[in-house]
Amino acid sequence: MSTLDIKGLQVSVATEAGFTEILRGVDLTIKSGETHAIMGPNGSGKSTLAYSIAGHPKYTITGGSVTLDGVDVLAMSVDERAKAGLFLAMQYPVEVPGVSVTNFLRTAATAIRGEAPKLRTWVGEVKEAMKSLNMDPNFAERNVNEGFSGGEKKRHEILQLELLKPKFAILDETDSGLDVDALRIVSEGVNRVKGNSDLGIMLITHYTRILRYIRPDFVHVFAAGKIVEEGGPELADKLEEKGYAEYTTA
Repeated sequence: MSTLDIKGLQVSVATEAGFTEILRGVDLTIKSGETHAIMGPNGSGKSTLAYSIAGHPKYTITGGSVTLDGVDVLAMSVDERAKAGLFLAMQYPVEVPGVSVTNFLRTAATAIRGEAPKLRTWVGEVKEAMKSLNMDPNFAERNVNEGFSGGEKKRHEILQLELLKPKFAILDETDSGLDVDALRIVSEGVNRVKGNSDLGIMLITHYTRILRYIRPDFVHVFAAGKIVEEGGPELADKLEEKGYAEYTTA
């Protein structure tokens, strides 16, 4: 059983006018096996939370703490955070020209596991995971995300999740840009990983449609850089009906 604990997290970003505060004291605890949905309007700080935990240099931590099983995450480098068990699926996955999917995945797995996977076993793992995600096997030889459609990029993110087996997955608007079929396949992939492990999930989204496939245990509403309401799955139903107006009205 692992715990990702966020306490009083404050984050700013540099602008031409100086530093602008984005997160204004976020408290959130996620335990193994739990799924937490983070919902809220554009500009509320949801993605800032994700990238700050992952260690993006754009964001400056000005207060609070993030710990994984009691160990200070904010003191770790980006690769140390990944090795400790944190995984970020990006809203806009980047292209990596000149690096094949196969080499990328095996290099990442080697870094996480501390040794290179045995080639014969690894090839089988990759093929099985790709088949489950309805990915063309030829994608393994293509450069990472280069020329991939939005849906293919998101499937590749979940392929990484399935092969790297982290303790906690932060899914930043994984449903963005997906059609109905791709959304179902990606969601099934997330559920499959969780079903085979004690994966804890932070699922960031604007909409409730992905929550029909990935059922949250807890829902947190983000507005103006902090959590303003918390509840169970029924809170998502309320948001679907009424939107975010009550949280954004001054």
